[in-house]
Amino acid sequence: IVVPNPDVRGRQEILELYLHDKPLSDDVDVKAIARGTPGFNGADLANLVNIAAIKAAVEGANKLTASQLEHAKDRILMGTERKTMFLSEESKKLTAYHESGHAIVAFNTEGAHPIHKATIMPRGSALGMVTQLPSDDETSISKKQLLARLDVCMGGRVAEELIFGQDHVTTGARSDLQTATELAKYMVSNCGMSDAIGPVNIKERPSSEMQSRIDAEVVKLLREAYDRVTTLLKK
Repeated sequence: IVVPNPDVRGRQEILELYLHDKPLSDDVDVKAIARGTPGFNGADLANLVNIAAIKAAVEGANKLTASQLEHAKDRILMGTERKTMFLSEESKKLTAYHESGHAIVAFNTEGAHPIHKATIMPRGSALGMVTQLPSDDETSISKKQLLARLDVCMGGRVAEELIFGQDHVTTGARSDLQTATELAKYMVSNCGMSDAIGPVNIKERPSSEMQSRIDAEVVKLLREAYDRVTTLLKK
């Protein structure tokens, strides 16, 4: 049995359950937190409240504040800040341009999710990141939205190439390219979003001929996204 993630009303009810015995400051809007946590499941929301409560205890606060809950959400979405990590000025500059590429593409591409936060503070295994959140709960995703995701994935790599030159692009885009490639495969093989392959959902291992056609369509989608983003960032 697959249990879907709660919708905004469900998230609000779960948050109210976990927050009912905790004093809240006047700036806490549980409904707004529920709207701002699409895709969170019950465990995520419990973790959010727990992280916020720990931060409040560390700060000596007797009430949970909106900023503490926002800190908890960012930690779940983006990972733990690594404030003590040393980065050279060159690394900071490269990371800033890389993340700016993602942000500019997200801001200027129809169908892309709104930007939640952009940072060059190292978090988790990343030196920086741009996080996006949908405006509403998603029940289905259009081809336009998936193409927008491809474009956003390409934003960092293209920005590096335009600013520093093709020979100076870094491995920083590795995970972006992996995400984009998996997404393109999903579009072609599972969602019927390739004119050349047609409206099919390929679950079994395809023939070598079909696999070659799928691979060609995946590369085509990725190259087209790269070209669109290059045109956008050159403006």
